[in-house]
Amino acid sequence: MFSQRSYELEHLDKGDYTPEEYEGCLVELRCINEWLGDARALRSSLLLEIARAGLQSFSLLDVGAGSGELLRVAAREARRRGWRARLTGLELNKRSARAILEESRGFEEISAVRGDAFHLPFADNAFDYVICSLFTHHFRDEGVVAILREFKRVARRRLFVIDLHRHALAYFLYTTVGRLFLRNRLTREDGALSIRRSFRADELRRLAVQARLEHVEVRRRFPFRLVLIAGKENLS
Repeated sequence: MFSQRSYELEHLDKGDYTPEEYEGCLVELRCINEWLGDARALRSSLLLEIARAGLQSFSLLDVGAGSGELLRVAAREARRRGWRARLTGLELNKRSARAILEESRGFEEISAVRGDAFHLPFADNAFDYVICSLFTHHFRDEGVVAILREFKRVARRRLFVIDLHRHALAYFLYTTVGRLFLRNRLTREDGALSIRRSFRADELRRLAVQARLEHVEVRRRFPFRLVLIAGKENLS
């Protein structure tokens, strides 16, 4: 089951859910992102780099931003450190694009744009950084390559891709312990399938090479997360 990626479509990809289920999914995904690694992965990768580089201002595009939870993580860190930040969330889904603004009241540095990840509506080098989280596993390999090429085009400095590490233990824990806490059908069923659709480190690195990214590095982050980092400058 875990030797190769699954390409079975998730409910969110098929659209076979009710508005109420989608709203509940957004709520539970915020908790998953905060407690199961995505916010931690962002802090230990992108935000750590900004601090080490001594930047006083930066711009960031989050593709497939959901309701903007990682944008708010970045905004809080920027405010804490006195950085000036321009943070943009891109979503194809109209409800999610609206949720970014609704959930980010009080964060004037956060904006939302509706758009397609395959054709980002921005000029070359429009942002210092481009990120996505739990997004690339929704696409087949050739789609991931096309998306990474768009990220490279738009990112002036680097891109960061946070996604799941396909692992049998991750699947077992999610489908047993996770079911005790998750009530929403989409997060229960899609979450388990997401693990089967996700990547091994060598697979993600191979896709980055196919996209002709530079200075590629794939890091493992607890629990069962991979962070692909690439860009115009060497990490060392």
